[in-house]
Amino acid sequence: MRRKLLAGTAAASAAVASLQSYWSVRRLQQTRTPTASVHEPMPVAGGHQRVALVLNPSKLQADITRALVEQACSDAGWEPPLVLETTIGDPGTGQAERALDAGVDVVIAAGGDGTVRAVAQALAHRPAALGLLPLGTGNLLVRNLGLPYNDIAGCLRLALHGYERRIDMARITLRNDSTHTSSEQPFLVMGGVGFDASVVADAKQDLKDKFGWLAYSEAGVRHLPGRRRRISISLDGQPPQSRKVRSLLVANCGKLPAGVDFVPNAMIDDGYLDVVVLSPRSLVGWTWMAAKILLRHSGVIPVISYYRAREVTVWSGDPIDTQLDGDASGSTTSLTARVDPGALMVRVPASAPGPSGSTSDLPSDLQRRWQRLLRRS
Repeated sequence: MRRKLLAGTAAASAAVASLQSYWSVRRLQQTRTPTASVHEPMPVAGGHQRVALVLNPSKLQADITRALVEQACSDAGWEPPLVLETTIGDPGTGQAERALDAGVDVVIAAGGDGTVRAVAQALAHRPAALGLLPLGTGNLLVRNLGLPYNDIAGCLRLALHGYERRIDMARITLRNDSTHTSSEQPFLVMGGVGFDASVVADAKQDLKDKFGWLAYSEAGVRHLPGRRRRISISLDGQPPQSRKVRSLLVANCGKLPAGVDFVPNAMIDDGYLDVVVLSPRSLVGWTWMAAKILLRHSGVIPVISYYRAREVTVWSGDPIDTQLDGDASGSTTSLTARVDPGALMVRVPASAPGPSGSTSDLPSDLQRRWQRLLRRS
């Protein structure tokens, strides 16, 4: 009898919490705009290319990646790539600007999501294309573009001889009234405030080095019991509306590690950002939300809601953690994120993005060379 009473009380509490979240979701309204058409990938023009490699030297496979790029340019009969290493003070933007000044056709970012974001900042609305060699933990943009994130040789082939397509990027202004500071930064995949940002900031580096993106799961379990925060949200300049949330995410695209489509309808080149509001207040709410995401259930649930906007502004009474593309970006009391349509030309596969890690259509010679380099290292 006692077990039944406890179960009934828990179910009732979850129902009340869900109903309360449902009404708070309903208060946030917006006018939806049709999705724009998607840019089709186009073959890279044949002939000689000038290549720059912006390399994060701290990554485990940095040296063999550099050797592979140099050999690939030699095999193609091109001049050696311009190799520029990132530093703590400059994670890639200055190096990409030097590459542009040298007149290169493609700038290959070899590192994690932070390196990619820094290089993209310099390449926005410039003629050179962005190539991607994933050496980081999450490699979020690589996954969303359908590149073979677990195959450096395959990604290099696409960076040099693949297809091109234009994608959007997002620009975010972070302000902190407590410290009287502000900054403006780009992001390519997803920015967030609240629970997800706290998890990113608190993930243990030794676990990240050993287990990759799974390290965030351990941090997530530790932060799960936290409370919701009250914030105000404005979409496309509409009057702000108050919500209690655990997280708010602004997504340019929606695929996470392990093939999870966190924002199933997000497109990386539609001229819009997808805003995701997460408001679970109990373990039941988290379980409900996880089931919807993992099972790709199309029905509406009150603890997670999706919106689309060209610009979103968020205010918080107290500083709240933020993250950009899986990197901690400090705390903020307000932020404004806006889409920058078609800002980047990126080297991609011929087909639309498919399952993460797909390695079809990869050149055997580059794969063999990559394996030999790995064995020597």
